[in-house]
Amino acid sequence: MVFEKVRDMIAEQLQADASTITAESRLVEDLKADSANVMVMILELETQFGMEVEDEVIMQLKTVGDVVKYIESKQ
Repeated sequence: MVFEKVRDMIAEQLQADASTITAESRLVEDLKADSANVMVMILELETQFGMEVEDEVIMQLKTVGDVVKYIESKQ
């Protein structure tokens, strides 16, 4: 369930086809997110999931799966 929410949010923000996004998709290399995209995504995640993402963690979130695992660890 978390994966679907994250995938759909990323697809919408990056104008990507949600069906092409997997847990292994890399945010920057595969999905072409830039630092501004990543910051907006983090803010949206914080709002949607009622959590705060620490700055030092943001740089460690390389794939969609990394983001999902991090959210699940905070719930």
